[in-house]
Amino acid sequence: MSVSICTIGELLVEFLAKEPNQGFMAPGEFLGPFPSGAPAIYADQVAKLGFQSALFSCVGKDDFGRMCLDRLSDDGVNIDGISVLPKTTTGSAFVSYRNQHQRDFIFNMTNGACGYLSTEHLDEIQLSRCDHFHIMGSSLFSFRIIDAMRKAINIVKLHGGTVSFDPNIRKEMLNIPEMTQAFEYILEYTDFFLPSEGEVAHFAKGKNKSESAIVDDLLASGVKHVIIKRGPQGASYYHQDSSSQKTGSLHAPGFPVRVVDPTGAGDCFGATFISLFLAGYPVEKALTYANASGSLAISKRGPMEGASTLAEIEAFLQQYC
Repeated sequence: MSVSICTIGELLVEFLAKEPNQGFMAPGEFLGPFPSGAPAIYADQVAKLGFQSALFSCVGKDDFGRMCLDRLSDDGVNIDGISVLPKTTTGSAFVSYRNQHQRDFIFNMTNGACGYLSTEHLDEIQLSRCDHFHIMGSSLFSFRIIDAMRKAINIVKLHGGTVSFDPNIRKEMLNIPEMTQAFEYILEYTDFFLPSEGEVAHFAKGKNKSESAIVDDLLASGVKHVIIKRGPQGASYYHQDSSSQKTGSLHAPGFPVRVVDPTGAGDCFGATFISLFLAGYPVEKALTYANASGSLAISKRGPMEGASTLAEIEAFLQQYC
């Protein structure tokens, strides 16, 4: 089945601290630049799986921007929706690792080219041809982008498409008031919700609610599929049975792999699950392949370097069969 998936948001370069616990308060070595940005990683993974993928974003007229465009184009992403802005520079991120799971970021997105992304950069004809639109919470850092998201949602939904939402919460961005408001709006239109295990509580309606109660609330509100990413423990899928109105669930275990770089794992997971689910794969198989995709992503240094093809995922899975 042919699937066309679009996403919008930051396209930037990333620099990785060379040593653990290196921090930003003293001189140190950094590796990079690497093409990055959660929506860009997602779009790249969709394309590497062989599906139609398009990204809407902005880069500066500089070498960083050209590197990002070349990488996405080489991997099969449609970059027609990426604008080159001559008066700004490509966004950037610096990452420091406390351990395998905790990271600190310094972002230059608001003042970078991607921070200027707005409704005027959207091609309505291209969006109308998308079967699915994916949203990353990390992209909701300006009113301009939020307005663009709203417009894209309306166009895709008007033409019968579906929407997925990965909150992708960054603690460095939680002080942005428009982000919380945007979360509430986007959830009203979300078909697939993909939080990590640690993000679920952020969406509780009321205090001291269990994960299962939060999932029930989300499904009752209109979200059709909830997929919770649990890192090395795998992932869980929930939906509401239309006949019984009871929550159905399925869990797929993770894979024991050495963590080289966790950045991008959730993006690759989400891109793989959504692509394969929309292509008609059974839920359990799509979930298992998504877990494998996330495992492959963390096995290479660099946010986009671990994106994998379908053949690479299947070769990885053969080791565990």
